[in-house]
Amino acid sequence: MKKKLTLFLFVLAIVSLLVGCTGSASPADTPKAEDGEAMVSENKTEEETKHYKLGYTCMDGTNPFFVTIHDKMKEMVEAKGDEFVVTDPGNDVTKQISQVEDMLSQNLDGLFMNPVDAQGIIPALDQVKEAGVPIVGFDTEVGDMSYLVTYTGSDNYNAGKVVGEDLVKKVPGGGKIIVLDSPTMQSVVDRTNGFLDAIEGHGFEIVAQQDAKGNLQVAMGIAEDLLQAHGDVVAIFGGNDPTALGALAAANAAGIKKGECYIYGIDGSPDIKAELASGESLIEGTGAQSPVSIAEKAVNLMYAYINGETLEERYPVETFLITAENVDQFGTDGWQ
Repeated sequence: MKKKLTLFLFVLAIVSLLVGCTGSASPADTPKAEDGEAMVSENKTEEETKHYKLGYTCMDGTNPFFVTIHDKMKEMVEAKGDEFVVTDPGNDVTKQISQVEDMLSQNLDGLFMNPVDAQGIIPALDQVKEAGVPIVGFDTEVGDMSYLVTYTGSDNYNAGKVVGEDLVKKVPGGGKIIVLDSPTMQSVVDRTNGFLDAIEGHGFEIVAQQDAKGNLQVAMGIAEDLLQAHGDVVAIFGGNDPTALGALAAANAAGIKKGECYIYGIDGSPDIKAELASGESLIEGTGAQSPVSIAEKAVNLMYAYINGETLEERYPVETFLITAENVDQFGTDGWQ
């Protein structure tokens, strides 16, 4: 009997020891590990839900080129769950400055900038800099590039240059030219300089050079007057495609025939490409750029900067000539 009691007590002690060991691994003793996992999950959620407010301003929101840039940027920014604040100064630098001020009051995290006037926009850039908001410039440079964290845009000088080279090839004897530029738009200034450098020394005479403000209607009115005074011009250079289309309307109204006057634009817009594809238009070519590529590059650069990456001062986007000979490669129903 004594032996049985001793054995019973021994077994009871063993069972108590096992229960004690099992209890040390009970859920009540594990909250620290679970709490740590919860903290990681909470931090990850905060990171994933962090959003940005990015502002956008361009010289003319009705220009099809900028419509394409706007639409692509908006698509990319909103796909990340971020806010895209848009303004349109309608080629009025005073209005653009005011609109930038309004956007800054909304606590922007970044600003995409395309200036109406390269120098005139500087007061607004001062305010953006003071607010500590990073600026990514696109398509048109500002008067002082140090305000920007980076810039992306077409090689505008080359866009004008390839147009000028094409004119020299097709009119080797030279002749009188009308230039419709926009002196306050740095992109158009660069294009015009490329064009003029390409035709220099090849017998061309600029009989008129006027500011068409990059606008179709303005260009048409100016070209109508100039063609009455200079009906023997061999070419008209437009600083962008809307300007060239305005010149085209004026030339058509004046009864100018294909082969008598070559009209060039810069952009590679669907409207210009349709003219080239028709085979009947006075439009001879366009120094093409890609607004889709510019938009994609600008947005990617903005997020790269926000994420702490080091950027180059500028990221050029290729430009090239589109004529009737190669327009089929690019299509006419959209931008390249």
